[in-house]
Amino acid sequence: MKKYEILSDCKNVTGNPIKFHPLLLKGKGKISFGKNVQIGVLSSPFFYSHYTYFEARESFSEISIGDNVAINNAFSIECNAKVIIENDVLIGSFCTIMDNDGHDLAIEKRKDGNPKMASIHIQQNVFLGSNVTILKGVTIGKNSIIGNGSVVTKSIPDNVIAAGNPAKVIRNL
Repeated sequence: MKKYEILSDCKNVTGNPIKFHPLLLKGKGKISFGKNVQIGVLSSPFFYSHYTYFEARESFSEISIGDNVAINNAFSIECNAKVIIENDVLIGSFCTIMDNDGHDLAIEKRKDGNPKMASIHIQQNVFLGSNVTILKGVTIGKNSIIGNGSVVTKSIPDNVIAAGNPAKVIRNL
């Protein structure tokens, strides 16, 4: 885990997560951790075979993790704008959060480095199953559950279960 601390170059980090899994913090932006944030799960697959990756790419980029958040192994956030994860959120293994397209879709603009971006907001008490991908501009409402393997492309309301590719509400809680 020391190797990942040495490789981390984000200078604007507040809070001190509880680390059971290697954590790499990259970028010029701000990353903040609330109280009792757990990175990695000892009794879960991929323990120490992967790492957790947070990138607040630009100086204006911001990742904010609330209190009592548990993040399973092999999780990543790639943030160009803003990603907010509120209190009491549970995140499964191999989840990815991307608030940007990575590259422009037009072939002649792909190398420009100006991808479309929109903030992501995961509200209180959300549970993300394993292998969930959340894309730009999404808000996931309070208490909602996102099923394993889902790709969330549009906002999800409070108190529902959503699943699929693209994720759709399948029932109310």
